[in-house]
Amino acid sequence: MDLQRLYSLTRKAVDTYQMIDDNDRIAVGISGGKDSLTLLYALHGLMQFYPKKFSLEAITVDLGFDGFDLSRVSMLCEQLSVPYTVLSTDIGKILFQERKESNPCSLCAKLRKGALNKAAKQSGCNKIAYAHHREDLIETMLMSLLYEGRFYAFSPYTYLDRMDLTVIRPLMLVPEADVKGFQNKYGLPVCKNPCPADGSTKREYVKLLTKTLEKENPGVKTRLFHAVLTGNIPGWPS
Repeated sequence: MDLQRLYSLTRKAVDTYQMIDDNDRIAVGISGGKDSLTLLYALHGLMQFYPKKFSLEAITVDLGFDGFDLSRVSMLCEQLSVPYTVLSTDIGKILFQERKESNPCSLCAKLRKGALNKAAKQSGCNKIAYAHHREDLIETMLMSLLYEGRFYAFSPYTYLDRMDLTVIRPLMLVPEADVKGFQNKYGLPVCKNPCPADGSTKREYVKLLTKTLEKENPGVKTRLFHAVLTGNIPGWPS
């Protein structure tokens, strides 16, 4: 995927769901992975020509694991002239040493989001951009069906009234394969996830399941995504 396609898909999502308004200051949650770095490129490019003027702040919530080197990410943000904040936390220590969580993902996500929300507010941001792509929506829907017995996927945008922040998902129309292609083509400075639970989660299981379904039933991911977009999911914009 080249920059032009990335900008096109991002703008289509932003326009369709009215994610960005004039004078928005948007915090981009940077995990160090390919998705969040692609999102940074997408919004930085969109900022140059989008009719509504907005600004960016890149924020990483550091969970405190050893070997998490963000120096190349910091250099990228400097090249793009995007302010970059790294918030140091003890979330990793709390999960794996103090609480010894056997299924840490849900609590980790809650703690990370809380830290990111607080940092975004302190930076004067009114919106937070998450790097969820097309497959993330599909996998979330399947996880909800399999483990909760309900049809659900996170909305293109969500207003957090307690924080007075709006979460947006500008990459929601971008296939994960395109994100991987973008990473390879532009040499994104991806940081390896140091989390001990990486690769052994329910989401990883559903990701593999989705790949199997697509292999055995070509086009199934497109149909599943269409079901998400047209499924009248509670909380979604009409």
